[in-house]
Amino acid sequence: MPRLPYASIDPEGYRHLTALTDYLAKTELGAKLLDLVYLRVSQINGCPYCVDAHWRDLVKAGEDPERLNALVVWRGTNFFTDRERAALAWAEAVTRLHEQEVPDAEYEAMRRLFSDKQLVDLTLAVANMNALNRIAIAFHVTPGGGKRPGQANGR
Repeated sequence: MPRLPYASIDPEGYRHLTALTDYLAKTELGAKLLDLVYLRVSQINGCPYCVDAHWRDLVKAGEDPERLNALVVWRGTNFFTDRERAALAWAEAVTRLHEQEVPDAEYEAMRRLFSDKQLVDLTLAVANMNALNRIAIAFHVTPGGGKRPGQANGR
């Protein structure tokens, strides 16, 4: 059970975070790529609720579970396209921010495969998922129960 029903306590603040997610779903990036990135960021951050939610969203959309199970080791597989690989590398670099920077190699790969707007949108998606992960982790949101995170009594 979550520590606090944060979405009920601060519905306006939570609505602003989810509004960015809603906006990003309408961009050229596409739901599948966004959900892959959301799933990978959530794996890195260790967010049980978000890993479960994005894995389920991808399977529901027809994604191959074998591919999803290999996401944690995506660099060692041939399951992902060049575009997906660039987006996953970017998501990992932006999430981890080793030495306070994102390596030039990841930036150059993104520049080759994504437009300027797509690169900005993907960076917004990674930043937003990091925020959502941190909120869910801080308030001990776990998978199951059919509730959205931060809500009391399933409301």
